[in-house]
Amino acid sequence: MKKITDTHIKAISHTKQKIHEDIIRFLETKEKLPSFAQYLEDRGEYTKQIWLNVWINKASNEIPSKEKRAFLRERGFVTKDVARKLINQLFRNEIRDHQPFDPNEWLNQKYGQQMETWQVCYEQARAQFFARQEEQRREKEQTVLHDKIEAEAEKIVEQNEERLYLPFRHSMAIRLHEDLQTKKRFYQVDTAALEEQLTEAGSFDPRDYETVGDFFGELTGHIEQTWHWEFEYETYYSVYEQLAANYAFDLILQMIFDNLSEQIKNDYKEANSEVLTTDILMDMIDHLLSDTEWKCFVELEEEALADLLHIASLPFDEAVHKSLYEKGKAEREQKKAQEQAELERRKAEEERLIEEIFGQAYRPPAERSVRYVLHIGETNTGKTHQALERMKQAKSGLYLAPLRLLALEVYEKLNKEGIPCSLKTGEEEKATQAACHASCTVEMFHEKDFYEVVVIDEAQMIADKDRGFSWYKAITGARADEVHIIASKNMKEMLIQLLGDSEYELIEYSRDIPLQVEPAPFKLFETAKGDALVCFSRREVLETAARLKKNRFSVSMIYGSMPPETRKKQMQQFIEGKTSVIVSTDAIGMGLNLPIRRIVFLKNEKFDGSRRRLLTSQEVKQIAGRAGRKGLYSVGKVAFTSDIKTMTYLLETEDKAVTTFAIAPTTAVFERFQRHYRDLGTFFELWHRFKSPKGTKKSSLSQERALYEFIRGSEIEARLSMTDLYGFLHLPFSTKEPEMTRQWLATMQAVVSSTDLPEPQVKTGTLEDLELSYKAIGLHLLFLYRLERQTEAIYWERLRETISEGVHEQLQSEETRTGKTCKSCRKKLPSDFRYQLCDSCHASRREKKYYRNKRY
Repeated sequence: MKKITDTHIKAISHTKQKIHEDIIRFLETKEKLPSFAQYLEDRGEYTKQIWLNVWINKASNEIPSKEKRAFLRERGFVTKDVARKLINQLFRNEIRDHQPFDPNEWLNQKYGQQMETWQVCYEQARAQFFARQEEQRREKEQTVLHDKIEAEAEKIVEQNEERLYLPFRHSMAIRLHEDLQTKKRFYQVDTAALEEQLTEAGSFDPRDYETVGDFFGELTGHIEQTWHWEFEYETYYSVYEQLAANYAFDLILQMIFDNLSEQIKNDYKEANSEVLTTDILMDMIDHLLSDTEWKCFVELEEEALADLLHIASLPFDEAVHKSLYEKGKAEREQKKAQEQAELERRKAEEERLIEEIFGQAYRPPAERSVRYVLHIGETNTGKTHQALERMKQAKSGLYLAPLRLLALEVYEKLNKEGIPCSLKTGEEEKATQAACHASCTVEMFHEKDFYEVVVIDEAQMIADKDRGFSWYKAITGARADEVHIIASKNMKEMLIQLLGDSEYELIEYSRDIPLQVEPAPFKLFETAKGDALVCFSRREVLETAARLKKNRFSVSMIYGSMPPETRKKQMQQFIEGKTSVIVSTDAIGMGLNLPIRRIVFLKNEKFDGSRRRLLTSQEVKQIAGRAGRKGLYSVGKVAFTSDIKTMTYLLETEDKAVTTFAIAPTTAVFERFQRHYRDLGTFFELWHRFKSPKGTKKSSLSQERALYEFIRGSEIEARLSMTDLYGFLHLPFSTKEPEMTRQWLATMQAVVSSTDLPEPQVKTGTLEDLELSYKAIGLHLLFLYRLERQTEAIYWERLRETISEGVHEQLQSEETRTGKTCKSCRKKLPSDFRYQLCDSCHASRREKKYYRNKRY
């Protein structure tokens, strides 16, 4: 137990030291000596606490665990297999009363009977107290004096700015003249590393530099170490920054010192018993020197180089140099003012042009002799059916759809009912003899055509940032006796506002069949006939369908990149009962009326192109609304796999009203733009600067801008009119697939060179090959129809139908190939995986190659 004994001795010594410090603090503020008994009365309990705190802390921290356990065993405690934390707690409780030390007894022995010692202690305490007060007083005086010196120095600098700058300017001018005459110019290849030699480029020509700062960007030919310990090629900026610091510090410091008042200098001497020198002064006003030097250097950078070279040969005469400096400064300020005025003039002119080009295009027509009928309501309530019934009764009619599939559906429906109808979707045109009705995608709308009735479907898409303007253009530009607009409930207020003073009839729809959310999380094995399982990627659709097929389900599939013809066949099989379940992306939510008993959300989130996010209330309603076909089911069921409470809230909550809609360039905009400019690069730049009117948001034109970068400044841009070029940039295809972008570029080159268009690449191997081939043919057809080569398009439409049939057959196969597989082990790979081998097989091959090479 030697460690306990040694620690006990140290604790007593430490306690005595802390009590002595307490006595000093107690005595130092007393003007008269208090009695020792008074101290014990006031501080006796505290001194006992000092002992306990010191002893317990030292014993806990300095005595090893082994001795703690031995100490506790002697007192009857069991310590084997007891946690250290509990041992420490027990030890602290038991050690507090071990060999107690009485500090008050020690104090009585030392001071109780020896008043002389108590008197000496009091005198020491008071002496220390007075010494500390004196030190604080001196420090306060020093601070006040320091502030006075600093304030006077700032005033000196402020009053002598020109007197400080003019000699500094002259000194730098002399050095500039010398460097321009004697130094060589260097330049660096962009990729040059520091190990490579710089290339010498001859002598400097002062006429190459307008300002001193322009010259400072030149390389000296040397290498310097930066403040963050890296190395780079040195510029004259670094050289002159150091020269300025050295010169200006001395100049400014000496001027401040010479102009300090004698009173300040005497006060300093009296307070510090020494004379104020420039070295002492520099330590006191170092930051002021740095700031002043920096201001001088910044002003030097902005000066005209010719002005400094002019004064380099002149002897320094303050009056002469001041006159020249003020003249040059006035000229610079006048030039800057002229440049600023020109900048503001150009800005105002640009704003006027932007308003002239874009602004007037996005105001609804003031007078419209059109009667509007608004069909507002939830999904699956018969809105589109009612509007189409009215269109069928008209002498002429136009249906505008958000999807090619819906346009195709209405085209076939009307022709089947004996109403001749044509089709136009951009990728295909089908003219029906004697047709006065047409079914189109909304992008195909042309404001010069007149129809008795126009039906605009899914008008809530007006809020879409990329496609929304097509709906705006159709709603405000339709030439018809009657325009029927079909939209969700949250669009009502915006549409009424958009119609202005036009006559309109509002028809609101509500569901006859209620939706019922299932309380338990859905499991895949619970899938039943009439279910539509919704996920949010093509891969998930194929994988889910494959799992269901293995469980003997007959499955239809729907996803965005599926050919419309294939999608229609997949839907028809479900409608006819040939398949019992449908697996789809959220494409099922737009205009597809199917005999669905239950909608099942397999995921609550979707990737929107930039991030993965929770579904919105409108998306949940749009998809869930497809459950419960009237005449088949009395209730539409909805199920979720997780977070049912949140998803039910989204389904039941009232949607926020849409308050903005998207705008995009129009033909009139391009016509006005071409009165002033001739290139699309400028157009995109002005479109970016154009501030969208209140209640609107600009289309990003991301595809158009991306494609334009491929042909900027090329023969393609030179040989096409701006309107035609924009039309080709605006073709609706996926630029996310490199093969499609390459095909677009090759076709554009053929268009301007008047050669045969390159045929799209057609592959018929995997499902992915077929779908990409379908898209490639679709892009080729977009070009053919835009170039009015309808006859040639007939062959490619037939081939596309064959490809579509191939996709349908692939989807009908028992084992749908859902993506890439490893060439070696056949493990499934992500669809965007770059290599033919998985990581494991690749690593295995590398290992085998390593050992084979090592063997030889």
